[in-house]
Formats: sequence, structure tokens, C-alpha cells
Amino acid sequence: MKLVSFAENDRVSYGIWTENGVVDVFAASTELGEGHALPMDVRSGIVEGDGFLERIEEAWGAMDEEARERHTYGSDAIRLLPPLTSLGKNIMCVGKNYRDHAIEMGSEDAPENIMIFTKAPTTLAAPGEELPVHAELTEQLDYEGELAVVIGQGGCGIPVENAMDHVFGYTILNDITARDLQKKHGQFFLGKSLDATCPMGPYLVTKNEIDNPHDLSITTKVNGEVRQSSNTKNMMFKISDIISILSKGMTLEPGDVIATGTPAGVGKGFNPPKFLKGGDLVEIEVESVGKLTNRLQS
Repeated sequence: MKLVSFAENDRVSYGIWTENGVVDVFAASTELGEGHALPMDVRSGIVEGDGFLERIEEAWGAMDEEARERHTYGSDAIRLLPPLTSLGKNIMCVGKNYRDHAIEMGSEDAPENIMIFTKAPTTLAAPGEELPVHAELTEQLDYEGELAVVIGQGGCGIPVENAMDHVFGYTILNDITARDLQKKHGQFFLGKSLDATCPMGPYLVTKNEIDNPHDLSITTKVNGEVRQSSNTKNMMFKISDIISILSKGMTLEPGDVIATGTPAGVGKGFNPPKFLKGGDLVEIEVESVGKLTNRLQS
């Protein structure tokens, strides 16, 4: 199932992405009577647990042909939002999780221990949204295409062998980074947390749709030029490792987002560097998950 959040005029809702358009299962569920209405947003549904997807399927099954047609919107009738329209905490990110990226960023080899940093919730941006270049703050805005994991079942001290049971699904994000701020402040947070520097989406793909999240091609293009081309099998710390390590002494919660790292080919890795500029079009595609597209404001 591919879940999407969207705005239709001034109304915000969510539904299922289909070949015929987006089916507004939330709106449809309100017509089914007491006890059938779905949670107000996707994150609230994830917090609800496994019953969330079951209730979506019930709402889908209860809709007749006329109802489905009435609640289906084409892409020109809606504006996509991030699949999760709100976050409970910072986005957790894995740094240098692809050996070739670690090396292009100046490391002699891959880190022995996992590197974690975060992005503020205010970095969240929608697929298709024009993104600020923050020219007054940075001259080295960079892209990082990544597979992101959304936690379904929370927990603390999660064993590696059980970690994948805690996954709700997968999406794509662009960990846009101000490299000069990162260097200036000697840490990641400010350079990673400028407003609207984490576009996410377009879908949240439930985990049952992905046979093996560790064998997905991942590609980033800037103005049509392929900059990053790799596969998630090249991640050094696998998703189960990441979840287990993060949960040691820190409770993971439903709806938490974890970015799994970016492969080689970021702008800083080129000689000379290829940083983003106003008007650039960035397209990130992850096999079986979708394509995230954003343009920077001119």
C-alpha cells in the first residue's frame, strides 16, 4: 500500500495512491458511520498500531464503485504533502553509511561505529515543493538522496533479530545540507536543519510491499545529470542494525523517521564541487519506493 497525504483546496487529508489517482480513504471512512472513521492523519494512524492498515482496508472494501469514483483525485486536483505531515521528534540520520561516500567526504575509510545526527522537524518539506536556497546563510547547499524508514512499533532495547518487526514502511528523503555551516560550526545540526531542507515522499510504502529493502537501486539526478547511482545493499549498517543501536537506552516511537544514509556523488564530492543553485531540479528515485522531485527557488 502506498499512503499519501495531500491538500485539496484548503482541506488536508490522506489516502491510497492508485493507478487511477489518490483515493481519499479518510474522507470515505467518515461516511461509513460511527466506529469506522480513521485517525486524523497518517502519523496518528501509525501510533494506533497494526489496526490502522486493517481499518484502511475495511474502508476501501466498504466503498462501492460510485464512492471510490467520488473520492478519487487526479494529480492535478491535489497538492501532495509529506506522507507524515507532522513529526514527534527530530529526524534521525545515519552519516557515512556508504563506504564510497565516507571516502569522498574525506574519511580514509568507513567509520567503525555508526554515526548519528538529526534534522529538526521544521526541515520537513513536500514533494514538488519549491525549496529555499538560503542564500543569505550558505553558498554550499548540497543534496543527499536517501531511503528513509518509518517506525511502526516503538520500543527500547530492540534486539537486531526483531528489529524489522518494528518497521511500518519506507519513503524517500533529501537530506539537504549547508556544507559551509557544517564546517563553520564543527557539528551537523545547524547545517542540516535549515527550514525546508528535508523534502520527503511522495509515498509512504508499507513494508509488505518491499521484499528486500537492502537491494533497492537509488539514483539522484540534478537537472537531468545522474549524480548518485548505487544500491541499498551497499549500506554498511543495515536497517536492523540501525534500529537496534538507536534503541539502546532511547525509546523509538511510532512515526519516528530514520534516514539510512546517502551514497557517493554528493555535490561536495566532485572536483570542483557541484553545489545546488537557484532553479536546480533534484530528482531522487528509489526502486519500489518512488521518485521525489523538488526544484530550488530561483
